[in-house]
Amino acid sequence: MGSGLLTTIQDAGRFGYRKEGIIVSGPMDAVALRIANLLVGNEERAAALETTFLGPKIYFEADHLLAITGGDLTPMLNGEKVKMWRPIRVSAGSLLQFSAPKQGSRAYVAISGSFTLPKVLGSYATFLRANIGGFQGRALQVGDELICPGATSVGEQMLQNLAYKPSIGGFGQTSWTIPPRLLPALQTRSTVRVLKGPEYAWFTQASQEAFWNQEFIVTTDSDRMGYRLQGEPLRLQEPQEMISSAVAFGTIQVPPEGHPIALLADHQTTGGYPRIGQVITADFSTLAQVPMGQKICFREVTLPEAHFLYIQQEQQMQAIKQAIGYKVRF
Repeated sequence: MGSGLLTTIQDAGRFGYRKEGIIVSGPMDAVALRIANLLVGNEERAAALETTFLGPKIYFEADHLLAITGGDLTPMLNGEKVKMWRPIRVSAGSLLQFSAPKQGSRAYVAISGSFTLPKVLGSYATFLRANIGGFQGRALQVGDELICPGATSVGEQMLQNLAYKPSIGGFGQTSWTIPPRLLPALQTRSTVRVLKGPEYAWFTQASQEAFWNQEFIVTTDSDRMGYRLQGEPLRLQEPQEMISSAVAFGTIQVPPEGHPIALLADHQTTGGYPRIGQVITADFSTLAQVPMGQKICFREVTLPEAHFLYIQQEQQMQAIKQAIGYKVRF
């Protein structure tokens, strides 16, 4: 296989070890990972491929059921465009590759039955800085071979259903897909909803207003640990000393130079910079799909609003799960 820009194996994450300083890691876009797994009959938390911006080339030595979700990196099977957000049956000898990115920056490829890999602290998630999890603790490289144990029972049923559909270019796909209204919006200018952070009041009024009103650009000095944002510098009212405190996915820290950092999947467990904001859970996927060089802005919401939006997102996920189950049976 060809490796792409950055392709790793990620499951839901490595939970329960942050008190020991071990990060959660896991997917940048958890919604896309969960849906990809559901589409092929896997458990939602199962391991899948996360590919960034420029996708890999993957050669299949056997028939498989797969699904591609997340950002649209123009997936192609055997030279033919393939649709996303639906189950796809690929034949042995097929080649999956990605062309120019259209929307978003990260795509997920789930295989029914997932992969045969060792768990590290209860997870398959790749943590690159510590070289643990995934495939030998690193990003995939040209020539790597991944072993798939075989489709799940639900996946086998889907394979049988697709076997009777016309195959074009060595693959078949369902006519149904996940409705776009249930998916995170991928736009050229992303608005992310944010709660005020614990140190929000430390910043000058001008900086508070700038945080909400200006557009920030995601710089090229960004990775799975965090997005570095370029814009009008944010300033404190006066110099402050703070003890390192807990941070999470979506915490927005402001280092001394005044340019915010939005923490992502591989974020550290604690941080010593003032936390001006916290991205709400329901917008993690939107944040994770913003490409480098694209603009992002923040909109304030209240904690009750954040709770409502999270519950709404989980209700949509349950609706997706039920709909997929219905499609498999009939």
